[in-house]
Amino acid sequence: MTGPQDRPRSALNLRLALAGAGFVGCAALAVGLFWAGFPALGWVAAAVALVAAVNMIFVQYRRVQRHRREPGQHDSLFE
Repeated sequence: MTGPQDRPRSALNLRLALAGAGFVGCAALAVGLFWAGFPALGWVAAAVALVAAVNMIFVQYRRVQRHRREPGQHDSLFE
């Protein structure tokens, strides 16, 4: 008996959305902290935003690799 439960769904799209939200939130927080006069905390928030951006690039790379490996397959919740 085969069905959708035989193969787990990928969480890459969800991970991409969460990394994007983290990037936007931390970038906005960094700008706000710099504007409010807290440069040390602003740099910390900017570093976290950079980590989120790198994570987004890596997740997108993995999504592209998966689509090349399995063309026509949609094993993600949001595809």
